[in-house]
Amino acid sequence: MMKNNSDIKVVFMGTPVFAVTVLQTLLNAKFNIVRVFTRPDKKAGRNQELKKSDVKIIAEEFKLPIIEMEKINDEFVKELTSIAPDVIVVAAYGSILPKTVLNIPKYGSINVHASILPKFRGPSPIQNALLRGEKETGVTIMLMDEGIDTGDILAQEKIKIGDDETLTELYQKLADLGAKLLVDTIPRLVNGEIKPVVQDNSHAIICELIEKSDGRISWSENAQNIYNCYRAFTPWPGIFTFWEKEEIIMRIKLNKISIKPGEAEIEKKHHLGEVFMDNDNILVRAGEGFIVLEEIQPEGKTNMDIKSFINGNPEFIGSILK
Repeated sequence: MMKNNSDIKVVFMGTPVFAVTVLQTLLNAKFNIVRVFTRPDKKAGRNQELKKSDVKIIAEEFKLPIIEMEKINDEFVKELTSIAPDVIVVAAYGSILPKTVLNIPKYGSINVHASILPKFRGPSPIQNALLRGEKETGVTIMLMDEGIDTGDILAQEKIKIGDDETLTELYQKLADLGAKLLVDTIPRLVNGEIKPVVQDNSHAIICELIEKSDGRISWSENAQNIYNCYRAFTPWPGIFTFWEKEEIIMRIKLNKISIKPGEAEIEKKHHLGEVFMDNDNILVRAGEGFIVLEEIQPEGKTNMDIKSFINGNPEFIGSILK
């Protein structure tokens, strides 16, 4: 007998904003969300106040039963087994699920992954698509196994990446796409209309967790690569450089930049990382081409446009950023 969405018992596991979009779409599509698992509240901000996960906030709003769990343990497995879900849906949960958990749901555990697998397996697929200057990416709905994003593919859909698109913009587009694709995929899986496809491991690309230190600029890189870092790391961790002022080394975050193509005659006149003015623009020479500074945030200060900063720090022009 064909199952409707409301007949399908779903356990949802997720934590950040990406997962919120997926959960909200499942609720709108009238799936039977029988439990929400998310990570425990964490301390955040200067005052180190406890902050709820984004998924917990939406789950509370819809009065869904919530379980917060840091580690997979026997209690976790017992709880899931007693629920007897049809499917587990995982969207950026933040923990690897063991086989004992993956095998509990009748129709399998499903992951929403923000890349066209096997490309960009791992925790930072959106950032890596931007870092590499990819022109397209997409979403994969897959059956989970014990590997990291190695399970059989249920559905995929691609989208174009804009030349100036940042992580913030692409993140939401992929969340929306993944949620829509998931809602279309679950009933087809449950009703036996999908034949899973094995991934081609020979084309796999693995991506690592992004660290705060990854945002430091190397001015020997070409301008396009630096701009791709800016796109991938906006808003977090952001890109930054260092400026020495009166023997004090200051960390400067570059909150808004653009690129200017290289011109051999201009490049010859300036050192790597040198700040200079050209036709009313403030440029930094990169390995090839130039970065146009528009908004910056000096350490301990608020964001400001570059010309306001230079009004108070005229010696910035002609300095070498490290």
